[in-house]
Amino acid sequence: YLEAAEAEEMQIAAVTETHIHADYLSGARELAKIAGARLYLSGEGGTDWQYEFAHADGATLLHDGDEFCVGPIRFRAVHTPGHTPEHLAFIVTDEAVADIPVGALTGDFIFVGDVGRPDLLERAAQQEGTMAQGAETLYASLDKFRNLLPDFAMLFPGHGSGSACGKALGGVPVTTLGYEKASNWAFRTPSPSAFVDEVLTGQPDPPAYFAMMKRLNRAGPPILGETKQLPEFDPEVLPQVQADTLIVDVRSSEDFIDGHVPGSLYLPASRNSFVTHAGSILPYDRPLTLIAANRTQAEHARSRLRLIGLDNVRGWLALDNTVEVIPTNEVEPEEAWEAAKSGQATLLDVRNTDEWWDGHAPHAQHIPLRRLAERAGEIDRTKPVAVYCESGSRSLVACSLLARLGFCASNVRGGFIEYSSRDLPVATGGAP
Repeated sequence: YLEAAEAEEMQIAAVTETHIHADYLSGARELAKIAGARLYLSGEGGTDWQYEFAHADGATLLHDGDEFCVGPIRFRAVHTPGHTPEHLAFIVTDEAVADIPVGALTGDFIFVGDVGRPDLLERAAQQEGTMAQGAETLYASLDKFRNLLPDFAMLFPGHGSGSACGKALGGVPVTTLGYEKASNWAFRTPSPSAFVDEVLTGQPDPPAYFAMMKRLNRAGPPILGETKQLPEFDPEVLPQVQADTLIVDVRSSEDFIDGHVPGSLYLPASRNSFVTHAGSILPYDRPLTLIAANRTQAEHARSRLRLIGLDNVRGWLALDNTVEVIPTNEVEPEEAWEAAKSGQATLLDVRNTDEWWDGHAPHAQHIPLRRLAERAGEIDRTKPVAVYCESGSRSLVACSLLARLGFCASNVRGGFIEYSSRDLPVATGGAP
């Protein structure tokens, strides 16, 4: 944002966001401080959903109908609860051109083809009993919003395809209100009860770290300031580094399988799922050291960990031939299946719940990767564990976690894709 403003020879005058979100640590607080800008935050949502740092930062609290301007651009806040209690959308009018709105910034309220899920407060933040209430509130917000703008008004949502904040988000970055009225299932649902049933059905498993992000973004992310270069450790000091920090290996799967430091956790930095998996298995109360192929990879991993508040990374190191490493145990799908069928091993499925329901190995135990750290006690320690996911990446992460917890864990080569391609038995449905 700073570079974009500088390139246009402009200053950032206002910083805002639609709600206390759970995806990443919010940069609004730090950006406003660095830019010397006014911070605008929601004042809606009741006492439990107020920004705790708003007063200290001199923020302006916005309520339904409040407005602020940046030059000739007018922003009008509209309270649109449902995804979260405090959620705002912003109706935008370019008064230098016309006195009618050009569109709205809808945040996690209206997406292309979908709406923001109302179940996260219960499923991710443990706010029991809020799912159905949130769904009913979301329906009311949609009913209110459908007539606030002309149909040609553009909608700029906060997420696109692949986000965990909905279940069927479209891939284009902008839409119109009229198009969403005609095509979005949420606008075409005939009744509040039908809407509640539909919006709560089939939502993807939320990442485990969402609850932490909610707390940190409400309390106020710490101001980190300028980023310094990550220190590089000599492999000679690895024993001391292991005693002081948690070792996280961010190299490729091939490198980790070939040889890794015993007790290290595997999180491949090249994967899009890196942050999601890191938030599922890394503790927030321990410093980290990264094992990487090179500095570029280490710095990339550190910057992504900071997005979810895992910012206590002490340094990084590259392995050499002086470091004692061990390979990852791997088994063929047939071997894993036969061992599980005979009761000689546990076959563990770490995929998401929807993947399990679509098809899984009979006799497998199901614990999604995001829940594995907290539910590892459910696994029989007296047997070896063969772990599979869809393609073999998540299962490597799971194997590293289980090995650190003292299990004898092996990765099922090729995952469920390879398993099912070999005509091995497949079950569907059933209790996960």
